[in-house]
Amino acid sequence: MFGFIKKAFGIENKKDAPKRSKIDKDELEDMLLEADVNYELVEKLLNQLPENITRVQLYNSLIAIFDYKANWIDSNSYKPFIEMIIGVNGAGKTTTISKLANRYKNEGKDVMLGAGDTFRAAAIEQLSRWATKLNVPIVSTQQGHDPSAVVFDTIKSAIAKNIDNVIIDTAGRLHTQVNLSEELKKMVRVADKALSGAPHRKLLILDGTQGSSTINQAKAFNEMIGIDGIIITKLDGTAKGGAILSIADELKMPIYYIGVGEKPEDLINFNTKDYVNSILDEIFGEA
Repeated sequence: MFGFIKKAFGIENKKDAPKRSKIDKDELEDMLLEADVNYELVEKLLNQLPENITRVQLYNSLIAIFDYKANWIDSNSYKPFIEMIIGVNGAGKTTTISKLANRYKNEGKDVMLGAGDTFRAAAIEQLSRWATKLNVPIVSTQQGHDPSAVVFDTIKSAIAKNIDNVIIDTAGRLHTQVNLSEELKKMVRVADKALSGAPHRKLLILDGTQGSSTINQAKAFNEMIGIDGIIITKLDGTAKGGAILSIADELKMPIYYIGVGEKPEDLINFNTKDYVNSILDEIFGEA
């Protein structure tokens, strides 16, 4: 499940992970930094650990990073359940939307897509192709039209058709672009007008290949509209899998899924214990 960890900890080409009972601080520091865990977190971890560290000691330190109160929002909580997908261009929003739609369909739910990225014609076309491939309805308009109108029409259509899950795309806006930021805020306000309380979940898509550099991006989006959770994509092609530790430590938000490939089933639930144990398996050898 967490095969990318082998790459992150620099041992993907070795036949077997090293077998050892302890690791010293210097070597652990090098491994964590190489895996793109930010320096401040590495120092904090090392300060609370002995000179020679056992698997159990490191497990306790790593799992504690995820020990924060997160507001998990269940997609079964509302009908229709409205999700807004947010993130910069290239993070993998459209592909992730298709994976979410496929997941919900496999759970027996009716799904509707909203092509709220009217900034790029290619985005509308790409999402429409996925809708056709997955055989789910989509509400879309032409490039340059008001994305808030798409939000409103999508939600009202979903209510009328008794749809279970609505997934709305947004433009890949950089948080430094004020006009696009205001547009995103408007989309959130209009969603609430169409259905009180919507969107029920605002998910931020973070590109796993960017490592810890995504943290500032996430903070900016959170300050802008309030992010409810995170999906980390492209972890199959990165040596920065340790950045998940930094993201959890800094943002203290729910990490719902991780993307580890292009296929629809390559969106998997993020499980903290499995993730930490995968790291430990690469450091100490499989338990």
